[in-house]
Amino acid sequence: MEEQDLDMLQQLCDAKPRFRLLFEEHRVLERQLEMLNQRPYLTPEEEIERKKMQKLKLAGKDEMEAMIRAWSQ
Repeated sequence: MEEQDLDMLQQLCDAKPRFRLLFEEHRVLERQLEMLNQRPYLTPEEEIERKKMQKLKLAGKDEMEAMIRAWSQ
């Protein structure tokens, strides 16, 4: 990521608590998904949980991207 992008993310995190929360949740979900994806097999319950995490991560990313677009204008 470029320094300009990192600066913008930092400004958004400082100015908008919701953005900071979404950003932190995104990172947590990413780490949890990485751990699940390293397993050779998932139980049906783990597979359901993985799908839920993926959907939450995507929804958060969409909301963050909308906030970035609004901030950039």
